[in-house]
Amino acid sequence: LGFTCAGCHGTNGASTGPATPSIGGMSEIYMIDAMTDYKNGDRPSTIMTRIAKGYSDEEIVAMSKFFADQPYVRANQVFDAAMAAKGKDLHEDNCSKCHDEGGTLADDDAGFLKGQWSNYIAYSFEDFHSGDRDMPKKMKKKMKKVSDNSAKMSALIEYYKSN
Repeated sequence: LGFTCAGCHGTNGASTGPATPSIGGMSEIYMIDAMTDYKNGDRPSTIMTRIAKGYSDEEIVAMSKFFADQPYVRANQVFDAAMAAKGKDLHEDNCSKCHDEGGTLADDDAGFLKGQWSNYIAYSFEDFHSGDRDMPKKMKKKMKKVSDNSAKMSALIEYYKSN
Protein backbone atom coordinates (compact mmCIF):
# COMPACT_ATOMS: atom_id res chain seq x y z
CA LEU A 1 0.00 0.00 0.00
CA GLY A 2 2.80 2.43 0.81
CA PHE A 3 3.97 2.44 -2.79
CA THR A 4 0.80 4.17 -3.97
CA CYS A 5 1.66 7.11 -1.70
CA ALA A 6 5.19 7.53 -3.09
CA GLY A 7 4.12 9.80 -5.96
CA CYS A 8 3.39 12.63 -3.53
CA HIS A 9 4.97 11.66 -0.21
CA GLY A 10 8.17 10.21 -1.66
CA THR A 11 9.78 6.81 -1.35
CA ASN A 12 9.10 5.43 2.12
CA GLY A 13 7.36 8.67 3.07
CA ALA A 14 10.30 11.06 2.48
CA SER A 15 8.63 13.89 0.53
CA THR A 16 10.47 15.80 -2.16
CA GLY A 17 7.56 18.16 -2.86
CA PRO A 18 7.40 21.46 -0.96
CA ALA A 19 3.65 21.32 -0.29
CA THR A 20 3.56 17.66 0.72
CA PRO A 21 4.59 16.45 4.17
CA SER A 22 7.08 13.71 4.87
CA ILE A 23 5.17 10.94 6.60
CA GLY A 24 7.84 8.28 7.13
CA GLY A 25 8.39 7.69 10.85
CA MET A 26 5.16 9.36 11.96
CA SER A 27 3.16 7.74 14.72
CA GLU A 28 0.88 4.95 13.55
CA ILE A 29 -1.90 6.44 15.68
CA TYR A 30 -1.42 9.90 14.16
CA MET A 31 -1.49 8.45 10.63
CA ILE A 32 -4.64 6.42 11.33
CA ASP A 33 -6.35 9.48 12.80
CA ALA A 34 -5.29 11.71 9.89
CA MET A 35 -6.35 9.23 7.20
CA THR A 36 -9.65 8.55 8.96
CA ASP A 37 -10.30 12.29 9.23
CA TYR A 38 -9.56 12.71 5.52
CA LYS A 39 -11.79 9.76 4.70
CA ASN A 40 -14.68 11.13 6.77
CA GLY A 41 -14.22 14.68 5.47
CA ASP A 42 -13.26 15.98 8.92
CA ARG A 43 -9.85 17.22 7.75
CA PRO A 44 -9.78 19.41 4.64
CA SER A 45 -7.53 18.67 1.72
CA THR A 46 -7.72 19.19 -1.99
CA ILE A 47 -6.49 15.68 -2.72
CA MET A 48 -6.30 13.48 0.39
CA THR A 49 -10.04 13.49 1.11
CA ARG A 50 -10.67 11.85 -2.26
CA ILE A 51 -7.77 9.42 -1.96
CA ALA A 52 -8.57 8.33 1.61
CA LYS A 53 -12.14 7.42 0.69
CA GLY A 54 -10.75 4.64 -1.49
CA TYR A 55 -9.15 2.80 1.44
CA SER A 56 -10.76 0.43 3.91
CA ASP A 57 -10.09 0.86 7.62
CA GLU A 58 -7.83 -2.21 7.48
CA GLU A 59 -5.81 -0.73 4.61
CA ILE A 60 -5.42 2.55 6.51
CA VAL A 61 -4.07 0.64 9.52
CA ALA A 62 -1.67 -1.33 7.28
CA MET A 63 -0.30 1.77 5.52
CA SER A 64 -0.03 3.63 8.83
CA LYS A 65 2.07 0.80 10.25
CA PHE A 66 4.21 0.75 7.10
CA PHE A 67 4.99 4.47 7.33
CA ALA A 68 5.48 4.38 11.10
CA ASP A 69 8.24 1.80 10.52
CA GLN A 70 10.09 4.05 8.05
CA PRO A 71 12.74 6.60 9.08
CA TYR A 72 11.76 10.28 9.19
CA VAL A 73 13.71 12.18 6.54
CA ARG A 74 13.82 15.93 7.02
CA ALA A 75 13.51 18.22 4.02
CA ASN A 76 16.78 19.84 3.05
CA GLN A 77 15.95 23.56 2.92
CA VAL A 78 17.87 26.80 3.19
CA PHE A 79 16.83 28.72 6.30
CA ASP A 80 17.70 31.94 8.11
CA ALA A 81 19.53 30.92 11.30
CA ALA A 82 18.71 34.13 13.19
CA MET A 83 15.01 33.84 12.36
CA ALA A 84 15.07 30.14 13.22
CA ALA A 85 16.52 31.01 16.66
CA LYS A 86 13.61 33.41 17.25
CA GLY A 87 11.24 30.70 16.06
CA LYS A 88 12.79 28.21 18.45
CA ASP A 89 11.99 30.54 21.36
CA LEU A 90 8.40 30.89 20.11
CA HIS A 91 8.14 27.12 19.79
CA GLU A 92 9.46 26.60 23.32
CA ASP A 93 7.03 29.18 24.73
CA ASN A 94 3.94 28.11 22.78
CA CYS A 95 4.22 24.68 21.20
CA SER A 96 6.68 22.46 23.05
CA LYS A 97 4.18 20.97 25.51
CA CYS A 98 2.51 19.02 22.70
CA HIS A 99 5.22 19.14 20.02
CA ASP A 100 8.24 17.98 22.04
CA GLU A 101 11.77 18.24 20.64
CA GLY A 102 10.74 20.64 17.90
CA GLY A 103 7.83 18.45 16.96
CA THR A 104 9.95 15.48 15.92
CA LEU A 105 8.80 12.73 18.28
CA ALA A 106 6.44 10.16 16.84
CA ASP A 107 5.16 9.49 20.37
CA ASP A 108 3.66 13.00 20.48
CA ASP A 109 0.86 11.85 18.17
CA ALA A 110 0.79 15.41 16.88
CA GLY A 111 2.60 15.05 13.56
CA PHE A 112 6.11 16.13 12.70
CA LEU A 113 6.94 19.82 12.43
CA LYS A 114 10.72 20.32 12.46
CA GLY A 115 12.20 19.39 9.12
CA GLN A 116 8.92 19.54 7.19
CA TRP A 117 8.73 21.59 4.03
CA SER A 118 8.06 25.25 4.87
CA ASN A 119 5.21 25.53 2.35
CA TYR A 120 3.44 22.58 3.97
CA ILE A 121 3.85 24.14 7.44
CA ALA A 122 2.60 27.53 6.17
CA TYR A 123 -0.46 25.93 4.51
CA SER A 124 -1.22 23.96 7.67
CA PHE A 125 -0.97 27.11 9.80
CA GLU A 126 -3.31 28.86 7.35
CA ASP A 127 -5.84 26.03 7.67
CA PHE A 128 -5.69 26.18 11.46
CA HIS A 129 -5.91 29.98 11.56
CA SER A 130 -8.87 30.12 9.16
CA GLY A 131 -10.75 27.40 11.04
CA ASP A 132 -10.66 25.06 8.05
CA ARG A 133 -8.80 22.57 10.22
CA ASP A 134 -9.81 21.80 13.78
CA MET A 135 -7.31 22.14 16.57
CA PRO A 136 -7.42 21.35 20.25
CA LYS A 137 -8.64 24.15 22.52
CA LYS A 138 -5.23 24.53 24.16
CA MET A 139 -3.67 24.96 20.72
CA LYS A 140 -6.12 27.71 19.71
CA LYS A 141 -4.85 30.08 22.41
CA LYS A 142 -1.23 29.47 21.52
CA MET A 143 -1.78 29.72 17.75
CA LYS A 144 -3.66 33.00 18.14
CA LYS A 145 -0.60 34.54 19.83
CA VAL A 146 1.57 33.56 16.90
CA SER A 147 -0.72 33.70 13.87
CA ASP A 148 -1.88 37.27 14.53
CA ASN A 149 1.72 38.44 14.04
CA SER A 150 3.31 37.71 10.65
CA ALA A 151 6.88 38.19 11.96
CA LYS A 152 6.28 35.59 14.67
CA MET A 153 4.67 33.23 12.18
CA SER A 154 7.62 33.62 9.79
CA ALA A 155 10.11 32.95 12.59
CA LEU A 156 8.25 29.83 13.68
CA ILE A 157 8.18 28.54 10.09
CA GLU A 158 11.95 29.21 9.78
CA TYR A 159 12.52 27.16 12.92
CA TYR A 160 10.46 24.23 11.63
CA LYS A 161 12.19 24.21 8.26
CA SER A 162 15.62 24.19 9.92
CA ASN A 163 17.42 20.93 10.46
